[in-house]
Amino acid sequence: MDHFSLIDGVMHAEGVPLPRIAAEVGTPVYVYSRATLERHGQVFREALAPLGTNGQEPLIAFAVKSNPNLAVLRVLQRQGFGADVVSGGELMRALAAGMAPEKIVFSGVGKTDAELALGLDQGIGQFNIESREEGRELAALAAARGQSAPACLRVNPDVDAKTHAKISTGKAENKFGVPLMRARETFAELAALPGLNLRGVAIHIGSQLADLEPLETAFAKVGALVADLRAVGHTITHVDLGGGLGVPYRRGEVLPSPAEYGAMVARATKGWDVQLTFEPGRVIAGNAGVLLTRVIRVKRGGNGPPFVIVDAAMNDLARPALYGAWHDFEAVMPRGERMTANIVGPICETGDTFATDRDCDALVSGDLAVFRTAGAYGATMASSYNSRGFVAEVLVDGDRFAVVADRLDAAAIMDAERVPEWLA
Repeated sequence: MDHFSLIDGVMHAEGVPLPRIAAEVGTPVYVYSRATLERHGQVFREALAPLGTNGQEPLIAFAVKSNPNLAVLRVLQRQGFGADVVSGGELMRALAAGMAPEKIVFSGVGKTDAELALGLDQGIGQFNIESREEGRELAALAAARGQSAPACLRVNPDVDAKTHAKISTGKAENKFGVPLMRARETFAELAALPGLNLRGVAIHIGSQLADLEPLETAFAKVGALVADLRAVGHTITHVDLGGGLGVPYRRGEVLPSPAEYGAMVARATKGWDVQLTFEPGRVIAGNAGVLLTRVIRVKRGGNGPPFVIVDAAMNDLARPALYGAWHDFEAVMPRGERMTANIVGPICETGDTFATDRDCDALVSGDLAVFRTAGAYGATMASSYNSRGFVAEVLVDGDRFAVVADRLDAAAIMDAERVPEWLA
């Protein structure tokens, strides 16, 4: 469910007509719905609430990489969410949004010493250690501060998540985590180090998962590992099950619901007696945002469909160019007519193509349209390629809206560059 719908023939975000946002903010612009973010957060929390241990609910740590906008994070912070971060910058964003340090989980395969030190200094709740080497570095940094870093060991279960290869993270050939076959010896070595409170294990096998079976397979392997570690005397109190639950990008597409996911997790983790952590991102933010764009012109093709050229481009929404990803494309003020078209942006690359041979609303120059399901992995992946500016972002709340990220034009980007004196 989202809050983007036609009212009197005009698409609205909650109670705000999208043409009003286009007129006041310009295009392209990301538009997020607070009501949708809150609803998705509530549904996810309710699905996992029965998984609490000793009266304590699971920790739900929003994957900041999916949408790091401070206003979005603040909405989720008010819903009780923590944060899953993968860089020092994301950690500082989570803190700036008011998220409690003890609810922050620091994941990522390439944490630097400076980032590990930042996490220690801020008193975050958990480090997900991705390698023996990282564990040693974290232990030494913590011991030097007289601290004991709370941590879980991330394991790679060698499970095919059945998702796009570039967002699969749990196969043996992926860079993430410690191979399951070496997890026991690695855990034993790191657990003995002063400065490290290695209290459990973590897992994450991929993003945009449309099938629960790979997750259940991976969780079964984690359960066996937990039992083995306990059998040799290790105390396991925490397990981080990651995220990855997919969302429908095509109208009519049906994916597992949070309730179905929660039921599977309850079945897979029965008897574990641990504090569970989850790292949802896309499933919370994906359908809570659209990318609003304007048609520059419609160009006649060769023998194929015409090109609908919009002012959004691959630098604003990279997923179609990176992954061949689908985003529903709809007119803001549909006339009831249809066309078949190639939807493209203005960047000087053929890869700047959002859709080919797409059946869509009939559009002409000046019309407004939206790419749906753009609330996750949208603005956060933007660039200034072709010296285009960074896209603006807006948050809608009922019948009001606010710009929550300014548009950075080419001049503003150039202001950060310098020509050395010896080239003057």
